[in-house]
Amino acid sequence: MIEILQYPFMQRALIAALLTGLMAPAIGSYVVQRRLSLLGDGLGHVAIAGVGLALLTGQQPIPVAVVVCVAGAVIVELLRQQGKATGDVGLAILFYGGLAAGVLMSGIAGAGAGALSQYLFGSLTSVTDGDLIMVGVLTVVVLVPTIGLAPQLFAITSDEDFARVQGLKVRLYNLIIVVVAAITVALAMRTVGLLLVSALMVIPVAAAQNLTRGFGAGLIGAIAIGVVVAVGGATASFYADSPPGAMIVVLAIAVFALSWPFSIFATRRRKVLPVLPELSEDLDQPTPHEPAPDHPHEHSVACGHQPVRHGDHIDYVHDGHRHAPHAGHYDEH
Repeated sequence: MIEILQYPFMQRALIAALLTGLMAPAIGSYVVQRRLSLLGDGLGHVAIAGVGLALLTGQQPIPVAVVVCVAGAVIVELLRQQGKATGDVGLAILFYGGLAAGVLMSGIAGAGAGALSQYLFGSLTSVTDGDLIMVGVLTVVVLVPTIGLAPQLFAITSDEDFARVQGLKVRLYNLIIVVVAAITVALAMRTVGLLLVSALMVIPVAAAQNLTRGFGAGLIGAIAIGVVVAVGGATASFYADSPPGAMIVVLAIAVFALSWPFSIFATRRRKVLPVLPELSEDLDQPTPHEPAPDHPHEHSVACGHQPVRHGDHIDYVHDGHRHAPHAGHYDEH
């Protein structure tokens, strides 16, 4: 490790990998929760259009790619919200329109499709000081909403209708998710590449879900796994003389594969449910609800406790029990 740090380009590469490992799984947790795991791929193709526009106009690729990617994501999300396009149609527009526009503009600029290769597959060791500053600033922009607005964003991605009933601004939070995802994709093109960025957004999240329970723990676990695989992949690629982006993704897949047996074991344990004493004596009598003692906390969709549908109302998981609102207090059962 000391040998790597002797080279300035590897210092920048490791810092860029660290920042990418932080932000990609952070927004990826909401993308997976929303069942849009391929959103990163679609936004990556829009970022290609941004790179092509930068080559055509002689501008820096990253800033232009960020602007174009954000604009494309917002347009498609607004079309989806207004019922003009479904989620899969919007992703198709991102895929094919962005890719075609990027290749076309690159060809007009005289650079050809080959000029896009370093952005498609990543070029971590060519990160400059200016790139690093921009990535650092925008990483903060990504982490602030993904961590600071975690309860609200989780509610939106879990059940939009329920969140809307609770008074949350569904449209605004959905726009925040796609904008943050677009920024992440555009920045990650210098590390893992546009074709592989979706893997870094999804695979650490899937591995964390195998190892943890609950969204909060999964979010922290995904970020931790993302940092480990990003920095570890960049380090391993230095010694193996291999592409950093591919090494990072392969390492992430290896972590997911190792977490899979733990997930199976935990699932089997959860299936073994104990027989409650009060039910074993008389199965015809339901377990009575008891008021939760000393309960100053007021549950809501954004309070941080997991909401669970129960008949015609919502229970909240709190201290190992489910609390149900009832006549000015909470029943515990």
